Amino acid sequence: MRIGIVLFSHESNTFAARPTTLAEFEQDVLLENGEIRRRFADAHHEVGGFLEVLESSSVEVVPVFAARAFPSGVVEGEAFRKLLERLLRRLKAAGRLDGLLVAPHGAMVSESHADADGHWLARVRQQVGAKMPIIGTLDPHANLSAAMVASCDALLAYRTNPHLDQRQRGREAASLLLRTLGGEIRPTMQAAFPPLAINIERQMTSEPHLRAGFDFADRQRLQPGLLSNSILLGFPYADVHEMGSTVIAVTNNDRELARRTAEELGRWLWDHRADFVGQLIDVDDALDQCERLSGPICLLDMGDNVGGGSAADGTWLAHAIHRRRISDAFVCLYDPEAVVQAAKAGSGSTVELAVGGKTDAAHGPPLTANCRVVSITGGRFAEEQVRHGGISEFDQGRTAIVRTEHGMTIMLTSRRMVPFSLQQLIGCGLNPGSFRLLVAKGVHAPVAAYQEVCSRLIRVNTAGSTCADMITLPFRHRRRPLYPFERDAAWSSAESGAPSAE
Repeated sequence: MRIGIVLFSHESNTFAARPTTLAEFEQDVLLENGEIRRRFADAHHEVGGFLEVLESSSVEVVPVFAARAFPSGVVEGEAFRKLLERLLRRLKAAGRLDGLLVAPHGAMVSESHADADGHWLARVRQQVGAKMPIIGTLDPHANLSAAMVASCDALLAYRTNPHLDQRQRGREAASLLLRTLGGEIRPTMQAAFPPLAINIERQMTSEPHLRAGFDFADRQRLQPGLLSNSILLGFPYADVHEMGSTVIAVTNNDRELARRTAEELGRWLWDHRADFVGQLIDVDDALDQCERLSGPICLLDMGDNVGGGSAADGTWLAHAIHRRRISDAFVCLYDPEAVVQAAKAGSGSTVELAVGGKTDAAHGPPLTANCRVVSITGGRFAEEQVRHGGISEFDQGRTAIVRTEHGMTIMLTSRRMVPFSLQQLIGCGLNPGSFRLLVAKGVHAPVAAYQEVCSRLIRVNTAGSTCADMITLPFRHRRRPLYPFERDAAWSSAESGAPSAE
C-alpha cells in the first residue's frame, strides 16, 4: 500500500495589518517529496508522528507536499492559488495512493477563500475520489467548517495547549488510517457546533475550568466503538462565519453514536460557557501585582501574541516598564530598522533608538530611549525540548541586544519570532533567570518554556490585533448569535450541525 502525506498549514489573523505572502511560506516550510522526510522525521510535529508509524509498517510512505508559514495576516489570494495548484500537481504526480494523511491547521483564511482549509481539503477530496480514506489532524485553534468535515473520513485535534502532543496525535491519525486500510474499522465522523467562542485567555488545557472538559472527553473515549473525539477551542482572531468552538466524534461505522457523542461533548461546553469568559488584567494592574511579587515573573502580552499572527512590535508593556523605570526587565521587539541602526553604532556604543510600534497604531507607538548596544548576533537558535508548535529550528534574523538607561533589556529582531523557547535568549548570551520581569508575546504557547524559570505568569490584556477582549474586535462576518457576544444565545440539540452562512 502507498500512503501520501500533505501538510498545508497557516493560522490567519484577519485583524493583522499585513497579509501573508508566498515568500513567508518559502521562509518557513515549502517542501516536496524526500525533503519532507528529512525536515520532519525527528520533529515534535504530527508529520513526524505520521512518518514514525508508517515507516514502522509495511506500507510505502509517499511525502507529497508541505507548506507552512508563521501565524500572520490573511494569505494573499495569489499565494494561496499557487500553493494549492502546486499541492494538487504534486498529488497527481505521486501516482496511485491507497490513503492520505493530511495536516491542515484549521484556521487558514485567504483573500479568495474565507474557509481556506475547507476549500483545499475539498479540492483534494475531489481529485482523489470519494473512496480513498483521508484522515487528518487539526490544531485545537481550528475554526471547524462543514467542508472540512465533509472532505475527510476522520479529523482529530491536539489535546494540549500549549501544544505538546502533536507528534502523538500524528501517530494516532496514522494508526487509524492503517486500521482503516486493513479493513478493521470504518471511521464515521460527526461534529457539533454550539454557538460559543471560548476566550483566548481561558484556553490553557491544564487549568481546571478547561481540564474538566477534556476529562469528560476522555471518559467518553471509554465507550465501545468510539475511535476518537476532539475539542476545538477555536481561533477568535479570524473574522469568518466559522469562528467559534466546536467538537468532533469519530466512531467505527456508527453514525448515531458519533452524533450523540459529539452532541454530549458540545453540551458540556455549552453548559459551562460562563467559565470561558475572559478574566482580564490591564497593564497597570499587572505591574502593580509585580511590585508585590518576587521574580522572575513572565508577563504574557496577549494583545501582541506573535503565535496568533500579531505584529511582534507591540510597545504597550515596554512603555509602562520604561515609565516606571523598572530595571532587570526583558522585552523582545520586531524592528529590522532599529537592528540596522544598532549594528551601525556597534557594540558598546550608546545610541538613541525609536523601537517597536512600526507595524500599525494598534500595538502602541515607538519607544524612544538612549540605548547601549550590548551585542549583535545572527539570530539562529535551536530547541531540543518538546515545545509549542513542534518547532526545533528558529531564525529571527540579525538580532541586536540593547539596554536602556533605566536597565530594560530589549531584544530587537529582523524577523517576527514566536516566544516558544528560552534558547531565544540563551543563544544571545542572556540568562532568562537573571531578569525580574520577562515579557513574552503570547498567551499560553510561551508557558511551556517560561514556566521553567518564572515563579509567576500573568496574562496582560494589551491592545492589538490579538487583544484578549474579543468583544472589542471589529467582527463583520462571524455567526450570530454567538456567546459571549450575544449573552442571550441559546442552543438546542436540534442545532448540533454546522450553521449555514447568512
